[in-house]
Amino acid sequence: MTERKIRVLIAKPGLDGHDRGAKVVARALRDAGMEVIYTGLRQTPEMIAEAALQEDVDAVGVSILSGAHMALVPRVIELLRANGQNDVEVFVGGIIPENDIPALIAAGVKAVYGPGTPTTQVVEDFKRTILSKPHG
Repeated sequence: MTERKIRVLIAKPGLDGHDRGAKVVARALRDAGMEVIYTGLRQTPEMIAEAALQEDVDAVGVSILSGAHMALVPRVIELLRANGQNDVEVFVGGIIPENDIPALIAAGVKAVYGPGTPTTQVVEDFKRTILSKPHG
């Protein structure tokens, strides 16, 4: 039995203009054998949810530095769920204050990564989370 290919959407919501971290994570996931779709800069939650639906992804990685994570990330999750994508996991990376992490987890975020998080940890978390779920 071959390990199935994990499909991941990497998204940059809001007015963030800096995407180096998103590209580093996208490359690490790709190098680990995952199919990675990168949306580019300045995506709305609606654009991200639609891309996740069209690309039939297992996970969405949201990279956000702008401080708008408490508005944008829960909206992305709400739209994914409205599309029936209850099994799509959401991961968040960027500048996220420690005090906001519990609220993001409660909103449905699987994990939050700050600056300096090793890409190996991100890759392992994605693999463990996605591959442990039945795929149907």
